[in-house]
Amino acid sequence: MSYVVVAPEIVVAAATDLTNIGSALSEASAVAAAPTTAILAAGADEVSAAIAALFGAHAQVYQALSAQAEAFHTQFVQALTAGAGAYASAEAASASPLQSLLDLVNAPTQAVFGRPLIGNGANGAPGTGANGGDGGILFGNGGAGGSGGPNQAGGNGGAGGILFGNGGTGGAGGASSTGVGAGGGAGGIGGLWGTGGTGGAGGPSTVSLGGPGGPGGRALLWGLGGTGGVGGASSVGTGGTGGAAGAGGLFGGPGGTGGTGGFGVVQGGRGGDGGVGGLFGVGGAGGTGGATTTGEGGFGGNGGTGLFNTGGAGGNGGSASGGTSIGGGGGVGGFGFFGDGGPGGTGGTSTTWNGGFGGVGGSGFFNGGTGGAGGHGANIGGTGERGGNSGLFGNGGDGGAGGTGGVMGGPGGRGGSAALIGDGGNGGNAGAGPTPGSPGGGGTGGLLVGADGLNGLP
Repeated sequence: MSYVVVAPEIVVAAATDLTNIGSALSEASAVAAAPTTAILAAGADEVSAAIAALFGAHAQVYQALSAQAEAFHTQFVQALTAGAGAYASAEAASASPLQSLLDLVNAPTQAVFGRPLIGNGANGAPGTGANGGDGGILFGNGGAGGSGGPNQAGGNGGAGGILFGNGGTGGAGGASSTGVGAGGGAGGIGGLWGTGGTGGAGGPSTVSLGGPGGPGGRALLWGLGGTGGVGGASSVGTGGTGGAAGAGGLFGGPGGTGGTGGFGVVQGGRGGDGGVGGLFGVGGAGGTGGATTTGEGGFGGNGGTGLFNTGGAGGNGGSASGGTSIGGGGGVGGFGFFGDGGPGGTGGTSTTWNGGFGGVGGSGFFNGGTGGAGGHGANIGGTGERGGNSGLFGNGGDGGAGGTGGVMGGPGGRGGSAALIGDGGNGGNAGAGPTPGSPGGGGTGGLLVGADGLNGLP
């Protein structure tokens, strides 16, 4: 059995386009009719008269064919328009009984529990800060929270359906011209099978701190944790902190990514921390620090813990530009519970002064995470950070490389140490520059078995 899929609004639009094309062709044919059907002979001789008659006859045939084509075109457009109307009527006729049936099914649970049995939750109205409605008890996505008015926090996203459904997105916080920007709403909780909602963005401020981003919603059993909201910008001070990410589902799912810190003229906002991974899930990455133009870029958020898996990566430091502003530091890598530690974040870059330092590599039950590299600096490159230490059995993480510098390179980080059995991590390489940085030293090997790590390259 074959199926026909038709979008009536697209068919109507096509009919309108064809009507416009037909009108343009008819106008062009009418303009060309007079000069082509009544051609004057070039001279009084018989040859000139015969040539003029020949071209005139061709023009008359063309006009006759054009009239037939115009009639066919008109009939085709009428049929297309009628067909679109028939499809639209059929859709409306079939949708009405289904909607009535759905309303009948949802009415009892809506009255008792305040949420439908099946269907998506309602979105909060913009500018009200109202919370989004919860999704259906069986399945349905949570509604988005409404954005806040001036100085008003954004609404929280609605929860996803208990069985299947994603959490709703949090509403954005309102702007402020009198104080701190309002916070973004929290992302809604996902259903048993569903993703947590994204946190709302923090509100900007023209006189104080940017508002914090809302936290991401968590997943329940299987699903990805929600991403944290972006911090609000500040035109005079520090940007808002990025929202923390939601945790992954209990029985599977990575943690969400932390929200990016907000831009700040004096200092960028800190990135949000990554979410904890579910069972056998990777920890979420930390959010990137906010940018700045006069001070220090925001610190990257820390990576989330991995459960029987790798910890999340630390967020990168925020970038800096202008004056003597420096790049922000990278976030710390997440802990690997019965897993490896996550890598540290890279330091932020500075186009005018010094790069930021990298983040420390996360510790792990097995291997430590790699230290974050230093950020590039127009003056001095950022410092590479040390690698994470291992657990009882495993190798230490390598140190991060020093950042490149326009005047001097940054030093490399030290390698992480092993505990009982395992090798120490290698030191990070020196950052390049007219004056190179110093290499990092190798980490210590295990107490029972293991070799020390190698020093980084100069």
